[in-house]
Amino acid sequence: MTKADLVAKIAEKASMTKADAERALNAFLDSVESTLVKEGKLTLTGFGTFVVEERKARTGRNPRTGQSITIPAAKVVKFRPGKLLKDAVK
Repeated sequence: MTKADLVAKIAEKASMTKADAERALNAFLDSVESTLVKEGKLTLTGFGTFVVEERKARTGRNPRTGQSITIPAAKVVKFRPGKLLKDAVK
């Protein structure tokens, strides 16, 4: 599913125009991003939790040359699904 498909589905289910649905989706995505940057955690009850975690620096291997390289530390976003989402997917 692409963003355009999601916008069309939101517009259909919420009885709104595609333009309004796209603005709502963009507002939601911007809100999620800003919350994760500021607080590092966003919980949507029943759906799941987005969490920013630190990944330590580690040693890796260049698959082309076989040479060892250092992969720098980074912040990554992880998603943990909630019970309702898990049950719906089963």
